[in-house]
Amino acid sequence: MALPPQFLEELRNRLTLSDVVMRRVRLQRAGREFRAPCPFHNEKTPSFYVNDQKGFFHCFGCGAHGDVIGFIMRNDNLSFMEAVEALAPEAGLTVPKASPQERERFEREKSLYDLVERATRWFEAQLRAPVGRHGLAYLRGRGLDDEAMARFRLGYAPSDGAGLRGELVTAGYTEADMVEAGLFKRPDDGRAPFPFFRNRVLFPVTDRRGRVVAFGGRILEGEGPKYINSAENPLFHKGDILYGMSRARQAAADGKPVIVTEGYMDVIASVMAGFEGAVAPLGTALTETQIQALWKLAPEGQRTPILCFDGDNAGRRAAFRAVERVLPLLIADHSVRVAFMPDKEDPDSLIRAGGPAALQAVLDRARPLTDVLWDMEAAERDLTQPDAQAGMQAALDAQLERIPDLRVRKAYERAFRDRLYQLSRPPRPAFQGGFKRGQRPGDIPFPVARQWDKRFRAGVEVGSVRGRERLLLAVVLNHPALFETVGETLAMISFATEGLERLRQALVERLFHDSGLDAEGLRRHLSACGFAEELDETLGADLPSYARPEATPESARAGWQELWLNFQDLVFRAELREAERRLAEDFNEETLARVNALKREELIRRGHALDPEGEGV
Repeated sequence: MALPPQFLEELRNRLTLSDVVMRRVRLQRAGREFRAPCPFHNEKTPSFYVNDQKGFFHCFGCGAHGDVIGFIMRNDNLSFMEAVEALAPEAGLTVPKASPQERERFEREKSLYDLVERATRWFEAQLRAPVGRHGLAYLRGRGLDDEAMARFRLGYAPSDGAGLRGELVTAGYTEADMVEAGLFKRPDDGRAPFPFFRNRVLFPVTDRRGRVVAFGGRILEGEGPKYINSAENPLFHKGDILYGMSRARQAAADGKPVIVTEGYMDVIASVMAGFEGAVAPLGTALTETQIQALWKLAPEGQRTPILCFDGDNAGRRAAFRAVERVLPLLIADHSVRVAFMPDKEDPDSLIRAGGPAALQAVLDRARPLTDVLWDMEAAERDLTQPDAQAGMQAALDAQLERIPDLRVRKAYERAFRDRLYQLSRPPRPAFQGGFKRGQRPGDIPFPVARQWDKRFRAGVEVGSVRGRERLLLAVVLNHPALFETVGETLAMISFATEGLERLRQALVERLFHDSGLDAEGLRRHLSACGFAEELDETLGADLPSYARPEATPESARAGWQELWLNFQDLVFRAELREAERRLAEDFNEETLARVNALKREELIRRGHALDPEGEGV
């Protein structure tokens, strides 16, 4: 049975080829592509490549080649229709029955693509013609040069639509075609159709494949809304498309972040400043379809786009609405971060005032979804009060119930339980006054040593600290009584290794509520909570003597303290390296001050005293 061509095209567009292949073949990243030993012939050297941007796989060994449907046919030994029927539910589609009417519809859409493309070229020409001088002046006043205008195919729609009508009629299109494509509108009183865009600068909107399907128009003078978008038509569904999406797909494949801004000019300014993963919804809040599309733009493991919002109350409300829309869609390794712009700034104005570094600084401060959700529920609560804490927990639990993926929901629950636990702890005196002359970190009373904690996380390489994180947990797992001494420190830090961080949180929570638990009972509880794999890895046979069950309490405590100080030192050195790297890339007073402060701390760590001005003596 023949299927409608538009259905097959939509099926391929909705599926990411590497995602489908990865469930059957272990792929490795290779630049913009993925590679693996070919599943269709025996080989030791990988010659099978998957390219998401081009939508095909190819083996340089046996010559196997095809798209997502072809891969399922070959790998699962299915017929064409069987492969389509297997993939359709994954893409959220129902396999239609082919009909002559559907094939005719596809040919009709193909003709409309050609019509809209011809109109785009005409609008581009008008911007450079005398009739478009006001539009050209406006764009140049917004800081756009000829390269930017050409790159984004910006155009101008004159007040009189006769020129566009004549251009399209000459090419063989009817007025009905122009109305269907959204370029003209038919009035209710039966008069001749009039141009939908008049006296506006035009921003062509493309689909995933880079074909123009609609326009956004900015009025220059006269009455009417500031911006309008094409009406929905056979080519264009506003809630499915993001402005700049086709360009962002390649940027994401190159490792650049996907950034969601508010409008056309924000995207253009961001891209011209080097942020080529910038996109924008078309005048509405993000839809579920657009969120899914954002995740598909980026490679596996990097699916955390940054949503940019104004820093005022309206921007925060918009951020909270986006969070609520994202929650029911969350799955493993798919999330968002949220960046708030300075007051009365957007990416366009920020870049014009401070250059790319100004926007980068905002993106660097982007907050994870957990932080934004926490702030959303904490906004009207006094969390110093027990009843408010209980209300906070109830509100968070209600929000997390909206996450259908059980693994993700449990991970969020653990993260929020740890925060709520911190709220319920009695206040402790803060570390005051820095180090005394000649004092080393090892001389600090042990409960105060927790000051060397999460502030050193930036720039740490996971592989370099994983072993120490494992040992810090192993000692306490085998000697839970040690928690009375080291529990405060262990509760205040955070680990860079995701699995060990979750285990740390669960261990702290359990021992806080039951400090008399023995090692066997603690391990049994954590295993029942889903940490059996992490426990096996942490409590391997290669533990040093002080971390083993037979070690004396004194030996375990001394070993843990020494390990903790070494761990702090490792993280400190990593932050110093990161600060020096940032200074080399962008020399500024703030970064220089940070490097100098870290180097002064390094002198203290080595046992050098400082004079009252902070210089070594």
